[in-house]
Amino acid sequence: MDIKEILKSINNELESCMESLDEGQLQELKLRIREAKSIFVAGAGRSLLMIRGFAMRLMHLGFSVYVVGETTTPAIGPGDLLIIASGSGSTGSLTVMAEKCKKAGADLALITTIPDSVIGRKADCIVHIDAPTTKNVAGVSHKKTVQLGANTFEQSVLLVGDAIVIDISSEHSLEKSNELLMKKHANLE
Repeated sequence: MDIKEILKSINNELESCMESLDEGQLQELKLRIREAKSIFVAGAGRSLLMIRGFAMRLMHLGFSVYVVGETTTPAIGPGDLLIIASGSGSTGSLTVMAEKCKKAGADLALITTIPDSVIGRKADCIVHIDAPTTKNVAGVSHKKTVQLGANTFEQSVLLVGDAIVIDISSEHSLEKSNELLMKKHANLE
């Protein structure tokens, strides 16, 4: 298989994941984002990289958003929302964060391949991404993939975040949304 064929396979995998998303789950996450006083995001490994991109775009739209673990991240509390991206829904450090989030009275959203997971059972809102991963177990997607690890899930997290941001910003024209984005874009580069 050459590289262009691999790219076509990846595109087909992502298309399949996007088709299987539940619009109601996506709308619920969007609503919780809109209603939150502050938004916190967390993940581990490559999932963290993808959810950080989502946080950046939400900040560009004017939301108060923080990445858990950064030195300037404040305490979470009632009225806040923690969004965790975890393919397994059971990563140890993220499970601890989910417990602390609930104890603090904040809402918890999970983007995952396994809704019925340790974090999923604590979550107020779940976006289920039916993506193949190396952690597939009974009840989890058994779709085939040409990709390593949990690539399809991680790529889907980025795309889902971007789609939610586009939906939130759709009250403005694309030009106006880009103008607002650029007002918040980094300028110390």
